[in-house]
Amino acid sequence: MTLDQLTAFLGWCTAINFAILIVTTVALWAMRDFAARMHAGMFGMHPADIPGLYFRYLSDFKVLVLVFNLTPYLALRIL
Repeated sequence: MTLDQLTAFLGWCTAINFAILIVTTVALWAMRDFAARMHAGMFGMHPADIPGLYFRYLSDFKVLVLVFNLTPYLALRIL
């Protein structure tokens, strides 16, 4: 795999992962009550605890995309 191919791959990974992040954020925002009740029932948790877990999931996913996709992509683009 050449550096150009790796750069293109990381660029597409970044774009796809940010699209997933945006769609997930909008879906959780639009259906927050339904999703919280559903997940609370599935996992036996209190519905008030669920929004904090959603926030943690979204923030962890964003950090992982930044560290493992965007940062290497930008480093390769600078080369």
